[in-house]
Amino acid sequence: MLKADEERRLTTIMAVDVVGYTRLMSEDEAGTLAALREVRSTIVEPLVSQFGGRIFKLMGDGALIEFPSVVNAVQCSVEIQNALATRSPDWPDGRRIELRAGVNLGDVIAIGSDLYGSGVNLAARLQGLAEPGGVCISAAVHEHVGGIQNWTWKDMGEQLVKNLAKPVRVYGFASKTPTESVQPLPQKRLTRSRPSVAVLPLANMSGDPEQEFFADGLTEEILTALSRFRGLLVISRNSTFKYKGQPIDIRQVSRALGSDYIIEGSVRKTADRVRVTVQLIDGETDQHVWADRYDRNLTDIFALQDEIATAVVATLPGRIEAATRDIVARKQTDNLHAYECVLAGKTLHHRSTAESNEAAQAMLDRAIELDPNYAHAHAWKACVIGQRWANGWCADRDATWAMVTRELEIAMSLDENDSDVQRLLAAVCLVSNEHERALYHQERALALNPNDDLIVVQQGELLTWMGKADEGISWILKAMRLNPYHPERFWNHLGRSYFVARRYNDAIGAFRRITVPDQFHFAFMAAIEAKLNNLAATSHYIREVLAREPGFSSSSYVQALHYMRPEDAEHHLEALVAAGLPK
Repeated sequence: MLKADEERRLTTIMAVDVVGYTRLMSEDEAGTLAALREVRSTIVEPLVSQFGGRIFKLMGDGALIEFPSVVNAVQCSVEIQNALATRSPDWPDGRRIELRAGVNLGDVIAIGSDLYGSGVNLAARLQGLAEPGGVCISAAVHEHVGGIQNWTWKDMGEQLVKNLAKPVRVYGFASKTPTESVQPLPQKRLTRSRPSVAVLPLANMSGDPEQEFFADGLTEEILTALSRFRGLLVISRNSTFKYKGQPIDIRQVSRALGSDYIIEGSVRKTADRVRVTVQLIDGETDQHVWADRYDRNLTDIFALQDEIATAVVATLPGRIEAATRDIVARKQTDNLHAYECVLAGKTLHHRSTAESNEAAQAMLDRAIELDPNYAHAHAWKACVIGQRWANGWCADRDATWAMVTRELEIAMSLDENDSDVQRLLAAVCLVSNEHERALYHQERALALNPNDDLIVVQQGELLTWMGKADEGISWILKAMRLNPYHPERFWNHLGRSYFVARRYNDAIGAFRRITVPDQFHFAFMAAIEAKLNNLAATSHYIREVLAREPGFSSSSYVQALHYMRPEDAEHHLEALVAAGLPK
């Protein structure tokens, strides 16, 4: 029975203590005490407060802290270790303050402001098992945080600890060693498995407006190089280029894009040389993590891009296996003029107008004229022509489509390791309803560049056409995360996936995000509302369809779609006919 002033509750306890406290005190008592007070007042107490914790007991070399949230407790423990790691290089050798931490979720007995019981005792035992600069957690804690943090917990197996009859399973995480330069991890990052980075458009410092193509293109190439690192979540160029030429507030941009880190810099190109300055900035604190300047001959431009990408990745939290990265080797052109033409063509393509499309093809034709074996130029020419075909900016659709396939065949023969080649081949195969071939090329594209939002959304689109709508939804949502300013058509892909998954209310929500609907959009809306038995809404959308296409045929429309499973096509046709549209 508990006494009147006692309360039993489930809570999270963090225990911390100083490594080598006795030795430090014996060597320099006054200096050690001063250092401990500084650590407590400038690191431990502010972070505990930030994460909603409460220090309920102080010892000479440590503390016991209560948190209402398991996640906050673990985040706080790692923040403390990272903050100490950044501070410790300033301390003399042998005088460095290092902590061990343990976190447990368990029953405690509260008497006034103090806590007792096995929950507290196990936290203290876990702290004793941690490495210097590390954290150990119990299995109960790991159930809550093992899958959502951007570090890897090592299963240390079952451990026998003092005063507990049964062994306990322990998981450990070692902080970076104090000699490394490590930036603290803001709280928002710890909810993802990978840190995210946004590359802002490099500023053109050449004084020549025509060099904007070069600066924008180099930005894209750095972004693409970074995207090949599987340990990174890279925000797409469509999102970051919205900030081109604008005054930047790093914290605001970081929040808007959901990025942990921001890369910004400038390009100055003169004659046959280029100078690139690049800065990696912590998006939470607006502090510079790393900066460098590259002054190179233009003949080194491709090595320069990989060098910048490698340097950035090497500085990110966790040192994301930079030594074992698998950057796919792409064949590059030796003709720098051709390279610049491709950069210009890409930039024009992204403007998505008939005029810029025509200008983009002219630039890519020039690149191919200068270097007929430049695979990336052929791939992007196919992309530009495909844009023309999709938007109806051509007189002969069959001839235009033949040009797309021809350019892709050439690109594939020259370099099958170009992700854009594989992405576009997958799209071409899908148009021809060759789903298995499309999946082959799609998976190749995804392996080559897993952070390209266009590749990721196409994965979701293809899976939906193949009858795997639930998987497709996940991929489309991931693409939207990669590119918060994604093209509006992503909502169409998501709406279709929800419809195929029979999630009609979700489908309505996605389709309503489309601002410039056409008859096919309204037909989809009519079909969904019919499924939901919303007769007034169904009638409204039918009128919209027939106003735009009086001869609309549900059968002809569905036959032109790319469903692999007959039941998915039948489901769509049945919904259109049930809505009242002509069969």
